[in-house]
Amino acid sequence: MEILLLVIFVLGYLAITLEHTTKVDKLVPALIMMAFLWTVVALFHVPVFTVLDGLVPAHMEEMLLHHLGKTAEILVFLIGAMTIVEITDHFNGFGAIKQFVRTKDKRVLLWVMGGLAFTLSAIIDNLTATIVLITILKKLVPDAKTRMWYAGIIIIGANAGGAWSPIGDVTTTMLWIGKKVTAEKLVLHLFLPSLVCMALPTFIASLMPVFKGRIEVVKTDPEERAASLSMLIIGLGAIIFVPIFKTLTHLPPYIGMMLSLAVVAIVAEVKSKREFKMSDVAHHSSPVHRSLGRIEMPSILFFLGILMAVAALESAGMIFLAGQSVRAIIPDDVFVILLGFGSAIIDNVPLVAASMGMFSLETDHHIWHFIAFSAGTGGSMLIIGSAAGVVAMGMEKIDFMWYLKNIAWLATIGFLAGSGLFLLMVKFLFEGA
Repeated sequence: MEILLLVIFVLGYLAITLEHTTKVDKLVPALIMMAFLWTVVALFHVPVFTVLDGLVPAHMEEMLLHHLGKTAEILVFLIGAMTIVEITDHFNGFGAIKQFVRTKDKRVLLWVMGGLAFTLSAIIDNLTATIVLITILKKLVPDAKTRMWYAGIIIIGANAGGAWSPIGDVTTTMLWIGKKVTAEKLVLHLFLPSLVCMALPTFIASLMPVFKGRIEVVKTDPEERAASLSMLIIGLGAIIFVPIFKTLTHLPPYIGMMLSLAVVAIVAEVKSKREFKMSDVAHHSSPVHRSLGRIEMPSILFFLGILMAVAALESAGMIFLAGQSVRAIIPDDVFVILLGFGSAIIDNVPLVAASMGMFSLETDHHIWHFIAFSAGTGGSMLIIGSAAGVVAMGMEKIDFMWYLKNIAWLATIGFLAGSGLFLLMVKFLFEGA
């Protein structure tokens, strides 16, 4: 039956990777794969295990509920974060960022965009940061070909920024909620490698001819809603509060995220009622309801499907045994570097989910931090290797081969430089961690 489980997973995974060819949203094969895997486990009475310094027999119902609970923690957390971001955007909070970007120098703007991507993605996740910055970029840079170069650096910066923050990327959130890493140690170990991963490619790009000269002035859209700096501060502050809440209370992160969402929702309702006129009563609706309707539910369902599918293989003991076999052949650090290259081709969510079942290591072991870095930043090497890349590809119509030729080598240099710095830090600064 293990072979049948593996065949179902491979076929489902292949369907996910061919999303752009088949035009079928990846949530569909993810959910089908999940359902089929657990059906095989149930109908054929496949033995299931929990990993406690080895494989320990368990009951299927218990393992199913266990994995569903862990997955639900991640999904509820993401729904809360997405809603806060949408509420902030509803009041054009991110438009306040545009007001601070005054430069017309191409090289300076490159560093500003790379820095903003690195910083914002650590707070509002790399996908949302990419959407926000490319939206701003469209209002600052009129030439589409020039914007593609900036978008490439935004992708690298967003993925690098998401890697060192527990709320910056789905994979780091998974490791954080799964108690593989703590927020403090994650930042301490990965901030500098991630910064190098962003800064080195940006520096190399700044020397290229495409970033010489100045940008033409773009006229401001008179119909654009006035930016709300206060809503930007409240929204970002609410998300930043979540790791602090977890550290103080030791409660799961989704509890803090729900508290933050409630506070932002109250502010949004009060602010909305102050802004609309009596003549607009018929058209007025709750900004919270609007924001909930705009969150990426297809992504949430995809994460549900893929995480529960990987959980089925983990419960059958297949991932743990595969991990033991791999670790017997190659060193852990080499394996994690290969995982980074793999994340450029394969979605990093199932890769990290699988790796969590391969290693039985204590919290904050350097391998967990390295997995967070590799899976997060390795995806920049191909435009289809990360959610940030895929959304930029759609927003700016970036061709796969153009990115491979012009940006991939920059991302690879950043990934290898960051990986090298991380390993040096582990050896000389955090040895034994």
